[in-house]
Amino acid sequence: MAESIFDKVYNPDVLSCLSNLSNDEVFTPPEIVNQMLDLLPQELFCNPDTKFLDPACKTGVFLREIAKRLIKGLEPQFPDLQQRIDHIFHDQLYGIAITELTSLLSRRGVYCSKYPNSEFSVSKFDTAEGNIRFKKIPHKWKDGRCIFCGANKEQYDRAVDLESHAYEFIHTHNTEEIFNMKFDVIISNPPYQLNVGSGGKGSGTAIPIYHHFVNQAKKLQPRYLTMIIPSRWFSGGRGLDTFRQNMLTDKRLAKIVDFSDSKDCFPGVDIAGGVCYFLWKKDRDPKNPLCEIVNCYKNSKNAEVRNPMEFNVFIRDNKAIDIVKKVLSLNELTLNKIVRPVSLYGLNTNITLQQNGEIAVRHSGGLGYCSKSVIRAGLETIDKYKVYISAASYDHAGQPDKDGKRRILSIVDILEPDTICTSTYIVVDVFDKKSEAINLINYLKTKFVRFLLSQICISQHISRETFAFVPKQDFSKPWTDEELYAKYNLTQDEINFIESMIKPME
Repeated sequence: MAESIFDKVYNPDVLSCLSNLSNDEVFTPPEIVNQMLDLLPQELFCNPDTKFLDPACKTGVFLREIAKRLIKGLEPQFPDLQQRIDHIFHDQLYGIAITELTSLLSRRGVYCSKYPNSEFSVSKFDTAEGNIRFKKIPHKWKDGRCIFCGANKEQYDRAVDLESHAYEFIHTHNTEEIFNMKFDVIISNPPYQLNVGSGGKGSGTAIPIYHHFVNQAKKLQPRYLTMIIPSRWFSGGRGLDTFRQNMLTDKRLAKIVDFSDSKDCFPGVDIAGGVCYFLWKKDRDPKNPLCEIVNCYKNSKNAEVRNPMEFNVFIRDNKAIDIVKKVLSLNELTLNKIVRPVSLYGLNTNITLQQNGEIAVRHSGGLGYCSKSVIRAGLETIDKYKVYISAASYDHAGQPDKDGKRRILSIVDILEPDTICTSTYIVVDVFDKKSEAINLINYLKTKFVRFLLSQICISQHISRETFAFVPKQDFSKPWTDEELYAKYNLTQDEINFIESMIKPME
């Protein structure tokens, strides 16, 4: 038979094309949805009683892909296709849309009609929303913030015709009352963050909110929970410390699939620190601390079953585990106990400086001056040599370059006596001798040190805890990578791995 023009026409899934519109409320490609569904016991799709919930519908892609599997799996029980479809859509699939627009998009993707009580719906409902609901929910304010999500009242106490981002699933103490039923599977790609401005004004500050969806889903006690969320929670911070601790110590966490580069999961979308999806199983052995960790980068995958809380911080890269163990086995003091706190001198990044004065101040724009009287802390270090670094990582969004390599540190330099810095920078250590400061700088620039930093630094932010795996050395002498590899007895394979991950730094 001759090949028709339609055989040559590229006909992509429209939801794949929508998957890269935003780095906040990211639409999920069908391919990723099906990888998440593959984590579940497949007999769930052959059971007419299994109930599924997506509590943050954006395109309906999760419910649509579930419906495909159920349509195939339930054929023995419901030989008639229309009867099968009606049962699936009416009794098994449920969704909560995050906006009115996404409710229409989701219904269109699932029911083939944005109003499933219309003649165009593949399964007829009595209501215009079917089982994919959207309800406009108000924030609940206390002291200028929403008690559920942390939204700023000044910014989000809006007119009823404007979007308030008060998502129904996380703006209630009684989530179980939304549908009044027990779900076997909760699966979703929730909104990631919410802009809260700065002190109620501006647009420069965003807080994570995806963890609220995970916590609410756990409260419903489904048999299985799987969500795709940013990987930044691995290192805590930004209100995620409790969530991180609870997740990594939860014995019901069975698997984490981690993309260090978010573009490998969401084409064209940069999400600081990458993204991951996980599988949580309600009936998992409560004595089993092990979790399968799958590292994904480009077309390669590396999987290992291990305890995610073997260390005080979570090491996301399976290949790095043995290296970190060797380094920590010597029980040396680590630099996180040495690194000075952020804003050592109490000078904010936007401080107004003078053109001359008694104390020089390094800031993001160069060098300014201030009087000693405005310095609120760190006075004992002013007359010493100070090694400082930028508080922001060199790597874009904390991700590797196209060759899979990271540099981590951006600026690494010395502040001379009577020179200090703003909170744009972090003081690592202080010395009486300049030679010792130079030796620390060269140590920080080694691939060995920056590899250890990279195990914790998974976003663009660097803090003192980023140095938790970096041992303090004798800085009366210089250090090279070769000396450090030998000191910690690294194998050639381990050396090659470090060299493959970290860029040179002059």
